[in-house]
Amino acid sequence: MIPSDEPNLPEEHKKDLASRFPTAYTILFGLIVLVAALTWVIPAGQYDRVQNDEVGREVALPGTYKEVDPNPQGFVDIMLAPVAGFYDPDSYVANAIDVALFVLFLGGFLGVTNATGAIDTGIKTAMRRMSGREIWMIPILMGLFSIGGTTYGMAEETLAFYAILIPVVISAGYDAVTGVAIILIGAGIGVLGSTINPFATVIASNAASIPFTDGIIARFILLIGGLLICAAYVMRYARRVKADPTRSVVARQLEAHRKLFLQDHEEGFEEARLTTTQKVVLVIFALTFVVMIWGVSSQGWWMARMGALFLGAAIVIGLVGRLGEKGLTGSFVDGARDLLGVALVVGLARGIVVIMEQGLIADTILHSAEQSVGGLSNLLFINLIFWIEVGMSFFVPSSSGLAVLSMPILAPLADFAGVGRELVVTAYQSANGLVNLINPTFAVVVGGLAIGRVSYDRWLAFIWPLLLILTIFISVVISVAALI
Repeated sequence: MIPSDEPNLPEEHKKDLASRFPTAYTILFGLIVLVAALTWVIPAGQYDRVQNDEVGREVALPGTYKEVDPNPQGFVDIMLAPVAGFYDPDSYVANAIDVALFVLFLGGFLGVTNATGAIDTGIKTAMRRMSGREIWMIPILMGLFSIGGTTYGMAEETLAFYAILIPVVISAGYDAVTGVAIILIGAGIGVLGSTINPFATVIASNAASIPFTDGIIARFILLIGGLLICAAYVMRYARRVKADPTRSVVARQLEAHRKLFLQDHEEGFEEARLTTTQKVVLVIFALTFVVMIWGVSSQGWWMARMGALFLGAAIVIGLVGRLGEKGLTGSFVDGARDLLGVALVVGLARGIVVIMEQGLIADTILHSAEQSVGGLSNLLFINLIFWIEVGMSFFVPSSSGLAVLSMPILAPLADFAGVGRELVVTAYQSANGLVNLINPTFAVVVGGLAIGRVSYDRWLAFIWPLLLILTIFISVVISVAALI
């Protein structure tokens, strides 16, 4: 459930939750300043662009790069960047405002559901029935999230699940990091091994002028192999934490997390019984997510419609739960307030991209990459493409944005290296998926960690061995594919 009682935690638990590592807000604002400083150093440049109807956007034309008048970003631009992250202050074109509003509506929906007591009682009931078999929910749930990632690029939608799953995981004897890992890595490995993801594979393949089905075997290998690696890694960590809680990367925060997420309701597992009303609430709750997934995957829904769905579902749940007008509105506002920090993080993360775009350095970075891969063997070429995309992913976390930016330039270079263009697409999506497991400029990462109350440094401490294993795995797959 939403950890809404943080202000009421004992002081020792508040200190435990506090990290010496800078907050997400400080990290993101520091990155805005850093990128702004780079606009004073890196020459400004642009490619000519033409409209690509298949991609639905303008794409860069290879060989047309030219230096342009610089537009270095100063103090005013830095201060405007968090605002511009939500919407363009000059044209009023939306940037991340839709995602931020979705997060607030989601928080309100969860707040109303929590007010009925259905989630709390449901957690107790589920834990009683799963006793002794809790570990298997890790590969099952990671598999489900990976399906969402590989089919339609499930990312921002995962923010809806953190506040639900983390209390379940903590109740099972694991830690908050385990809950974050199930969702973030589960969906992330699906995106890394995108097979039919329209926001990564399809857009990138269209931009590379090839069918999106080309290279699908290698992507299936990345998806299945990566999922097995990740599930085994998270299960091993979870078993270790359950056997010895001091081995958790957030060992100091364990008690505070239990207090925060379980909210003094750890007792009564044996006596917990769902009322008929609570059962109906949970059915509506589950159906809301089913409708969301259906809408995104087949009806072209995005944040506005998903936000409207959660608003409508919150009203229905409030009526079914007989919360009354004041109870319904009060719990909705309280729930939205709990995720306000996450909504702010979304705008800050997008502000970094805004600074880079306004400073006209994105194309310059891409042009440098274009020049660096000429005349290489196929093995060196495809691995260098992978690392180029890794570097660019930190500045352009959007899979579709990176595809439109880089594929029209880098994919044609494969023809001269004797490598299929489809392998360049695979290297791009693997790099983007890998980086977005830790990318501080990716709102899904900083948002998920904020909801789970896991600091960025603790997440890095948990995931760095897995990143190393996945990097080796990806390099082997794309290298073998380049040789055959």
